[in-house]
Amino acid sequence: MVQAVSIHDTGSGQSNGNSATGDFAAMESSQSMPYLSTEPAPNANFQVTLSNKVIAITGANRGIGLGLAEVCLANNAAVVYSLDVLEPGEEFTALAKNNPNRFKYLHMDVTDEPSIQKTVDQIVEIEGAIHGMVANAGMTRHQPALDFTREQVEQLYKLNVFGAFSCAQAAARKFIQLGVKGSIVFTASMTSYRPNRAGPSAPYGGTKAALRNMTHTLAMEWAEHGIRVNSVSPGKSQGVTERAS
Repeated sequence: MVQAVSIHDTGSGQSNGNSATGDFAAMESSQSMPYLSTEPAPNANFQVTLSNKVIAITGANRGIGLGLAEVCLANNAAVVYSLDVLEPGEEFTALAKNNPNRFKYLHMDVTDEPSIQKTVDQIVEIEGAIHGMVANAGMTRHQPALDFTREQVEQLYKLNVFGAFSCAQAAARKFIQLGVKGSIVFTASMTSYRPNRAGPSAPYGGTKAALRNMTHTLAMEWAEHGIRVNSVSPGKSQGVTERAS
C-alpha cells in the first residue's frame, strides 16, 4: 500500500507534520546525480558491414530479392549471387552494371535439392567461401480459400516452405563444413501475423507462418555452430524483422 502524505504550508516555512524542505533537497540531489546512458554516442556508425562476405539470395532477379541484393551491395558485400530459375532482366542488369563483378547470377531451382547443392558448391568453388543465404524465392496466390485446389496449395508449400528449408539446410551444411559462422535469413510476410483483407490467401499466409516458426527452431539447433537464423516480414505499409539469434 502507498501512503499519501499531505503537506500544509503555513506561510512561515513550517509544515504540518512533515518537513517539505528535506524532501525537496533529496529530490534535487537525486536529479543532479550522474546516470548511465544506453544511448549511442553522437558519432556512432550504424552501418552494417558485409565486407569480404559472399551472399546468396534466391529469387533476386527482381522484386524484394533484388532490393535485398541492393542493400547487401550498399553495405560492402564482396559478392552477391542471385539464384533464380528465371533469366535476368533489365533490373538485374542495371544493378549488375553499377556493381561490376559484384552482382552475379546462377540458375537454380529451389524446389530441386540437387540443383541447390550444386549451386552452393559452385559458389564456394568460384569465391572460396559462402557467408550468407537469404531464402527469398517464393510465390503467392490471392483468392478465396474455397476456390483453392489441393494442387495449388501444394505448389505454394513446395516453393515457399520446402524450397526455403532446403536452401537453409544446404547453406548450413556448407557453413559447418567450411567452419564459417554464417547467417541465414528467411523472407516471411506480414500475412504470417494477420490476414490481408484486400487479397486473402490462407495457404500463402500459412507458408509464411511456417517460415517464422522454422526461424526460431533452426536458430536454436544451429546456434552451437555459430549459425544465425532470422526472418524478415515485408508488408505494404511496414515490415517486421524477427530476430531469433
